[in-house]
Amino acid sequence: MTTTTGAHRKATTKYLSVSALGFTTAASIVTSLRGLPMMAKEEMTMFFYIGFSTVLFLIPAGLVAAELGSAFGKQAGGLYAWISGAFGKRVGFAIIFLSWIQVIVFYPTGMSFAAAGVAYAFDRPDIAQNHVYVGVFAIAAFWLCTLIAFISNQFAAKVTQAGFLLGTALPGIILVLVFVWWISTGHSIGWEHTSDPAVTTVQDGHDSPRFFPYIVGLSGLAFLAGILLNFAGVEAQGVHAMELKDPAKGYPAAIMIAAVTAFAIFTLGALAVAGIVPYHAMDLNTGLFDAFDSGFTEMIHTTWPVRILSILIAYGALAGILAWILGPSRGVLATAHDGMLPPVLQKVNSRGVQVNILIIQGIVVSLLSSIYLFMDDVSSAFFLISAMAVSLYLIIYMVMYAAAIRLRYTQPDLPRAFKIPGGKIGIWLFAGIGFLAVAFAFVLAFVPPSQLPIGSPATYVALVAGGAIVFSAVPLIIERMKKPSWVPPDEVKAQALGPSADTSHLNV
Repeated sequence: MTTTTGAHRKATTKYLSVSALGFTTAASIVTSLRGLPMMAKEEMTMFFYIGFSTVLFLIPAGLVAAELGSAFGKQAGGLYAWISGAFGKRVGFAIIFLSWIQVIVFYPTGMSFAAAGVAYAFDRPDIAQNHVYVGVFAIAAFWLCTLIAFISNQFAAKVTQAGFLLGTALPGIILVLVFVWWISTGHSIGWEHTSDPAVTTVQDGHDSPRFFPYIVGLSGLAFLAGILLNFAGVEAQGVHAMELKDPAKGYPAAIMIAAVTAFAIFTLGALAVAGIVPYHAMDLNTGLFDAFDSGFTEMIHTTWPVRILSILIAYGALAGILAWILGPSRGVLATAHDGMLPPVLQKVNSRGVQVNILIIQGIVVSLLSSIYLFMDDVSSAFFLISAMAVSLYLIIYMVMYAAAIRLRYTQPDLPRAFKIPGGKIGIWLFAGIGFLAVAFAFVLAFVPPSQLPIGSPATYVALVAGGAIVFSAVPLIIERMKKPSWVPPDEVKAQALGPSADTSHLNV
């Protein structure tokens, strides 16, 4: 890198606008519409869950990630660099590896959502609930996405960008418009016709929607952990805080833009699904498509638009999967070339794609997707796999918050383009609130939800807890097996990662 004077740098630097970073961050959060039915299942109590996720999770996570990103933005690895700076490379490796694993656990839920979209596209909504179809589709479609990823990072990026616009943004806008027509024409509103005490209370002899969860035990709050996962991803953009002209003022504004945008999209979308689909018919995997089906049937007495929208939504879901296939695995490649993984996982093809890592990823996803083959209820399998992913993801966030606090004490003079105001009290306030919120959601991830026929609670807890323990142990075992011979020569590392191998944007 050539050196320049401060004046010349200011004259030539192109800054990100606050709005651009805010909406980019929102896009990294709202990667698909698959979470809308889970929120809609809570009817009016969704405001509590979405508000909790926004205020106690999204905003603290964004501010903490901004501080860490601005401090380590010049180092490759993103989350790996942040955690290593606070707790050492051993913990940094464990967390970045865990971030890769949790995404692997998440993949089957995204694939099942795409499976439902394809089923509706071919006017066969009945097979969207067929657990064998969903399982086979998830395995086959994931390997298709993996093959596309083998082509090149640039090609995959173009596919994912088009997928977000056509498969997430456009259907989301249409869904809200359909709901506006639905209520303006006097159709029955879903949340007004249920007597389930989980979402309804009795006032003056009449059933009224609840706006606060009906708590008779932790099982009534179990959906919180799953809904929280829909707001994850804000930390992926924290490294760009230093690209703002005035990070101290601009980044909090960008986070507020992202928070308001995500809140609006999720709330309006979930309200639309909850308003159109009756509570007793709400399905976590197909609720969105059921809303379109009912809406267009009433509006134009045909469902052909649903078939088009369904294929677009399926494309959007698969495009989101494709983006995640390349992202976290690229971060793992960075650790591999730091000598943390064996040489077999350091190899890339002629286009720089981490082929062996992707193959192992595909095998694990195939095994996890086979859960659908053995659980008759697709919604229950969907939630079980989501709970596994959530438990791992929340561990990552707890360590990230702890890292931000620790670095204020161990490296107080570390240059930070953005710094949470208020000194140590400020960092304890934001990181502390975020940590407590995540810790509470982490506990809930192990509680079977009262809203779904999970089956044996003991089996559910055993599967979720067992998955968290096994997957968390894998990086620790690998680290203990590490050998000096795993460290590749500098020229091999440079050739594999390339001259612009900044993996900071690949955070989970």
